[in-house]
Amino acid sequence: MENSSIIEVKTLTKAFKDFVAVDGVSFDVKKGEIFGLLGPNGAGKSTILRVLSTLTRPTKGTATIGGYDIVKQGNEVRKLIGIVSEKMIMYNRLTAKENLFFFGNLFNISKDVLTKRTDELLDLVQLTKWKNAQVGTFSTGMRQRMNVIRALLNMPQVLFLDEPTLGLDPQSSVEIRDFIKKLNQENNTSIIITTHTMVDADLLCDRIGIMDHGKIVALDTSPNLKKLISGADTKILKMEIGNLSLDIIEAIRACGCVDSVSQEDDTHLRTIVHGDEAFDSVVDTIRGKNGKINAMENLQPTLEDVFLHITGHEVRDNADQKIPITDGHRRFGEQVQGRIR
Repeated sequence: MENSSIIEVKTLTKAFKDFVAVDGVSFDVKKGEIFGLLGPNGAGKSTILRVLSTLTRPTKGTATIGGYDIVKQGNEVRKLIGIVSEKMIMYNRLTAKENLFFFGNLFNISKDVLTKRTDELLDLVQLTKWKNAQVGTFSTGMRQRMNVIRALLNMPQVLFLDEPTLGLDPQSSVEIRDFIKKLNQENNTSIIITTHTMVDADLLCDRIGIMDHGKIVALDTSPNLKKLISGADTKILKMEIGNLSLDIIEAIRACGCVDSVSQEDDTHLRTIVHGDEAFDSVVDTIRGKNGKINAMENLQPTLEDVFLHITGHEVRDNADQKIPITDGHRRFGEQVQGRIR
């Protein structure tokens, strides 16, 4: 991976009347890097892509792609980028080949070049045998592969992918992730992915910007983000409590050693704790409420744990469904400030 940046974003802000969707965001993307924006719906991820792809103007701040200003030199920027939106842009009654020809003509690509490129792209995603079939007959995974190669017709240096595996079955998700890796490695394409799927962020991204309420609250590689809560002083406990109740959850949350609590189902809790006496303290608290502990294990941190610990709510939650912020969240928030760059 090269060290020079192909995308530079500085204090980018986008407001819609009184609502600030993107709030002073700064980051860069290196040439050949897969960069992820991870966060719940409404965090501002898709708005950033719309601004960078020149579909909407920023309210404040600046951004460049390939050295070109997204506002002042929009035409030059558009020559360098491809975008795959969350909604598939395909015509069901047209064949795979006809769809690619239609969109290729919008780029004024010559017929000979477009014919060759269409064949190459269909072969790249293993859809050559279906090139004369109507896209409306395709499976969701096949349609998403078509959606991605549509954005590659102009051979972009930068590809924006908005929730690329949303709504796909596990097998199709694996196929799309493999294709994204192949595209990045073979063509050195720089890619920005927005997602709220932890697996996509973990397996694909060289660096991840965690977003919440329009801000990037932490930015680093996945292993480094996980290290923030995997120190000797911090533990992640998964507990099975046979008679789990709100009273027990609130008692655990009130423990001074507990940074966060997440309920996974009717009997399982996931907690992030700190301190040498944390294990004993949590166990004593549960037993003090007559809780029946069936099992307890110490887990390795996930990106979900990192997100929960930084923001105080799970990535699938809505912004207004936060659990109470504890002193542990504030203590951890101070730790991650140095990670944001």
